[in-house]
Amino acid sequence: MLNMSSVLGVSGDRELKILEKSHRIVGSTQIKVTEFALAEESFEANVRDYTKIVHSYGKENRLEDAERILLLMKSRGFVCDQVILTTFVHMYSKARNLKMAEETFEELKLLGQPLDKRSYGSMIMAYVRAGMLEQGENLLREMDAKEIYAGSEVYKALLRAYSMNGDTEGAQRVFDAIQLAGISPDAKMCGLLINAYGVSGQSQKARIAFENMRRTGLEASDKCIALVLSAYEKDNKLQRALDFLIELEREGIMVGKEASETLVGWFGKLGVIEEVDLVLRECALKESDSKVPVS
Repeated sequence: MLNMSSVLGVSGDRELKILEKSHRIVGSTQIKVTEFALAEESFEANVRDYTKIVHSYGKENRLEDAERILLLMKSRGFVCDQVILTTFVHMYSKARNLKMAEETFEELKLLGQPLDKRSYGSMIMAYVRAGMLEQGENLLREMDAKEIYAGSEVYKALLRAYSMNGDTEGAQRVFDAIQLAGISPDAKMCGLLINAYGVSGQSQKARIAFENMRRTGLEASDKCIALVLSAYEKDNKLQRALDFLIELEREGIMVGKEASETLVGWFGKLGVIEEVDLVLRECALKESDSKVPVS
């Protein structure tokens, strides 16, 4: 059997990259040929031909090229289908053109066909990128009423936006909606909720969110530990933070790099140099102990 790697004189990874690149070139060539054919009056095109090109340009974020094909399509008397319009909502969203995203979404509704999760999700992302989070939530509720559930990436985007703003009510609503949609929150989602409480100066609720995460069986990630420490720092509750660390140690949970750096930075701001040195020494000792093989 002929081995492509030996013929080309390249490794398996290199071979894979070459094949992937060749597929992209072939795909791009096919799109150019199809587009050239569409420009010919004699070519009997159908909606699917236009859809393929628009979808391809959508994946490459080539908005202007996609709009050019859309104009050509409409000039030939074709009506846009759901796939094409959803692709444009997605592209306008990524281009942060909310006005065109909204107009295209309304055009989608006028088709009279049930909207799917991708159509809704693209519009919700447009609202998230525009900072209009409540409008995004309203669409989520509309989806829930129709028993259509968004993908986890849409929920996470909304949750992240509320989290960064320190909007605890919004973050908690979305976090609850995630669970109602049958999605089990992962450590990153829990971290976003913890962060929301930390940013808003509610360290105790940040700690509660951390403990709730652990009750579900998720491991206490170093990122989440660091977020709790940051929340305590914002509230200037050093003793609570130390009690938190002692409790983690009792349970055999070792503080990692990010949490250690958070703690050291906090101590440094307080000018407590000896404590900084102590934390560094203890972390180094624990790390070396953890690498000692068990006999």
